[in-house]
Amino acid sequence: MVNLGIGIVLLFVVLVAGYFVFSKITRYNDNEEMARGNEAAGIYMGSKMLGLCIIVGMVSFSTHSWVDMLIWSVIGIVILSLVYIVFDWVTPRTKICEEIAGGNMALAQLLRSIIIGVSLVIGTFLM
Repeated sequence: MVNLGIGIVLLFVVLVAGYFVFSKITRYNDNEEMARGNEAAGIYMGSKMLGLCIIVGMVSFSTHSWVDMLIWSVIGIVILSLVYIVFDWVTPRTKICEEIAGGNMALAQLLRSIIIGVSLVIGTFLM
């Protein structure tokens, strides 16, 4: 039970850290956008959080070391942040932040698929 409790606490710490980092790299206020009902912002943030959970979950299958879990969680946060940065860079005509803040659901769905796919690939590296 202690091990389970530690794992849950670490997961919440990782998710809060991920949420903070992901919120800082966007040019809009995630909380405000979601509070006003912007589904695209919610889908986009939710996919990043789900992606991070996928990585943490796959780490927990491959190791029982809390240190490994934290290290791979940080790597996951960095890689998922890079997905945003690289996608924004390779699609200069599409301003991700402006489109998501404007409620572009198509872009949010595309980014969700990319983020979840990347998270699954990263997770398989851990197996």
